[in-house]
Amino acid sequence: MTNDYRRGSDGGRGSGRPSSRGRSGYQGTGRQSYNAGQSRGNDPASRLRGSGGPQVHNTRSRKSSSTEWLTGTPLPRRKAVMGFIGLGLGLGVFRLGDYQIVEADKLRERADARRLLAQTLYAKRGTIYDRNGNVLASSAECRNIAVNPQLVEDVDKTVSALVKATGIDKKTCRKLVESDGTWVYIKRQVDEDDAVALEKKNLPGVLFEQAMKRVYPYGNLASQVLGVVNVDNDGLTGLEKQYNKLLTGTNGSLVRERARDGSYIAGGAYKKVAAVDGVDIVTTLDVNIQRAAEDALAEAVEKTKAKNGSALVTDPTTGEILAACSYPTYDQTDLENAKTEDMNLRLVTDAYEPGSVFKTLVAGAGFDLGVVRSSTSFEVPASIKVGDDTVTDADKRDYAMTMDVREMMRRSSNVGFVLVGRKIGADDFAAYVDKWGIGHSSGVDFPGESLGIVKERDQYDGATLGSMSFGQALSVSPIEIARAVGGIANGGVMMTPHFYKSSKGDEKDWGEGERAISEDAASQVISCMQTVVSEGTGVGGAVDGYDVAGKTGTAERADENGGYLKENYMSSFMGFAPAQSPKVLCYITLDGTPSGSDAAAVPFQSIMANALDVLGIPRTK
Repeated sequence: MTNDYRRGSDGGRGSGRPSSRGRSGYQGTGRQSYNAGQSRGNDPASRLRGSGGPQVHNTRSRKSSSTEWLTGTPLPRRKAVMGFIGLGLGLGVFRLGDYQIVEADKLRERADARRLLAQTLYAKRGTIYDRNGNVLASSAECRNIAVNPQLVEDVDKTVSALVKATGIDKKTCRKLVESDGTWVYIKRQVDEDDAVALEKKNLPGVLFEQAMKRVYPYGNLASQVLGVVNVDNDGLTGLEKQYNKLLTGTNGSLVRERARDGSYIAGGAYKKVAAVDGVDIVTTLDVNIQRAAEDALAEAVEKTKAKNGSALVTDPTTGEILAACSYPTYDQTDLENAKTEDMNLRLVTDAYEPGSVFKTLVAGAGFDLGVVRSSTSFEVPASIKVGDDTVTDADKRDYAMTMDVREMMRRSSNVGFVLVGRKIGADDFAAYVDKWGIGHSSGVDFPGESLGIVKERDQYDGATLGSMSFGQALSVSPIEIARAVGGIANGGVMMTPHFYKSSKGDEKDWGEGERAISEDAASQVISCMQTVVSEGTGVGGAVDGYDVAGKTGTAERADENGGYLKENYMSSFMGFAPAQSPKVLCYITLDGTPSGSDAAAVPFQSIMANALDVLGIPRTK
């Protein structure tokens, strides 16, 4: 009987002890508020219902029996029993001491968590400037709006106010307001004015958190270059991603004491760790040149019905990027309606067949090797076999012509440059493709650069050398081509294209550049490119008052079956000015135009004229 009685004392899983599981308080995080839950099992009925052990009918006789058992026990047994009792008391005292001494810190932490609210103090993200000190992207104070559903008194009133202040969907808002938890975000990065108007309504359970958000004084200007940040102010794309560590800074914290109802206690516990703001950076961009480039490119894409286009403006002597854009573009303040492909700076992230612009590099290799000069003449047939393909010139002539290299450049003769490529030879041709950096990273300080597709020498087939000689059978990013042709403008030395100029007053040294060809070879190419603009295929790129060196490009667009699409071209124009002392290089690409290179000459001329004027470059004629 005694043994049965003992088992019955705990054999029922729902004994009459009050349950602590039904009590709720602070959840231990700084952002959670007090939740006064009710304890299950505190009423007598519940205690009765919870009794799960065997029922005891004669409690008095059992008590007597147990007493007799104790007193009637022989001395050794009584000593043992008393020893057990003493041990139990000792353990109880030890446990009490454990709670008072050993676990005091833990208990104190739990108590602090119930009454202390910890908030993040967001660091101000570094400002991004153009080269002249104009603000391209900065940070402004805003609020994150949240609710503690446990403290909301009037759901309908609260939902209505939140919807009006934030624009959030009413159904979604109600679901959040009626959810579990003690801190639920309604909307983050709400304008300060809207948050203040909501705060004045003093709605129970509505909470506010100071935050930072990115603002753009020039709207979506240079949006693809600048990139975007998330709600935590971490850079996701563009320069925001490239220089995220520099721009981010270090968040601080604020701990305040609050009452049972969630309000802050005046004069209560207070601890603040100040945030450390991010570092400002100065870019190489010029807002005026950037605006002119974006406007001219957008107009060209729309007029030519191109799929997309890109524009790049650099200083070829330093590698500084003065403007860069693609079209269509996007608005970084309206990401919900932005297309991923429109967020890409295509001149970096995409690769294309460069077309006839590549002939400038082929000529430079031939001049540098000494196998040809600008005056070297060839008998150029009307057509030529390149592997299994027959190559012709754009003029569709049916007779042979004598042309020197300058004339080949002026007319942009595909057949003529196949002959120049053969003069160079496959081994040297592949070596110079490598020297020009084609198929390698340009070194641009921008994420996601495409390396394109360029065959190694051992991958050449019967058509490779001939096709590459006039800019087909390879794909390359525009930024790589711009770096290489910029080397021609810079006397044979290629500079690293870059957006970053300085921070904290210290300019970054981007190095002295890499020589690709001799100064004499570069000079010959420049002279040929001047002829292209003055009397050849590039006359549309001429700028009044300046000597301009340029080259057109028209590449057929490849189809999925390995052939080429009809009336679907990559139209491009690469040029720089003043020709003999270049300060501005501009590269235009229009993808998917129904016409040839003339389409790209128009935006080139407009952008180049603007850049020369903005920079104050003296006229040369």
